[in-house]
Amino acid sequence: MPAIEAKKLSFTYAGAEKPSMEDVNLSIEKGDFVILTGPSGCGKTTLCRCLNGLIPNFYSGELRGDLLVDGLNVDGRSTAELATHVGFVFQNPENQLFSLSVERDVAFGLENLGVAKEEAIERVNWAMKATGIFDLRNKAPYELSGGQQQRAAIAGVLAMRPSVLVLDEPTSFLDPKSAEEIVEIIAKLSRELQLTTLLVEHRLDVVSRYANRVVVMDNGKIALDGTPREVYNDEARLIGIGLPKVTMLFHLLRKDGFGVNNPITVEEATVELKRLLPQ
Repeated sequence: MPAIEAKKLSFTYAGAEKPSMEDVNLSIEKGDFVILTGPSGCGKTTLCRCLNGLIPNFYSGELRGDLLVDGLNVDGRSTAELATHVGFVFQNPENQLFSLSVERDVAFGLENLGVAKEEAIERVNWAMKATGIFDLRNKAPYELSGGQQQRAAIAGVLAMRPSVLVLDEPTSFLDPKSAEEIVEIIAKLSRELQLTTLLVEHRLDVVSRYANRVVVMDNGKIALDGTPREVYNDEARLIGIGLPKVTMLFHLLRKDGFGVNNPITVEEATVELKRLLPQ
């Protein structure tokens, strides 16, 4: 059974003239690390909001089609129930941090679910250690850097022990170094915990090395779906996707007559250049 399965999924926000997402068919297997990308306003965030019940429980409108997440039909399920299956990390970590200490923030979801105190303490400590913020547990969130705040938000989600992790542009408020560190943590945790990860992201240079699949949305629909090498092509560029810089370089080389592969990372590009250059 897929971890996420959508069939003809459409949603129109209340008062909107046209759907933000229309006839989306998507199947994601358990343990996949998937990048969801596309131009602003293409429907990425709308799809993510459906996965944990924010749509239609919080954002009103017309939802059509079928959606199963972790084997559950989201129709009629509360956001609280889905939160134990789907962890959602927002674009701005400050939207998820509001307590007087990091530890209290990480424990917030467990307290709302009524998890026993002993188990909650164990989960909170584990989540803070896993994200590298255990030493910051007594600090107030506003005292943290942007990267540390994002780690705290991720820890709060991990403490709920979801099987699906959804992250809506988690690097958009971070500098390049902090962005790389956060993505490395996400990838490491995804592998170790065998999480199904759906990462909404525009900074493809940073995240592509970790993904086994890329889904591109455009005008509320899925335009491209495949491995990074399959998807990072001229069609993606015309849609408005910011392809990794090394991939763009090798696209230009191919147009100049060089028979080259489609590298995604600098390391892959180095190997390809060594193959092309005379020894």
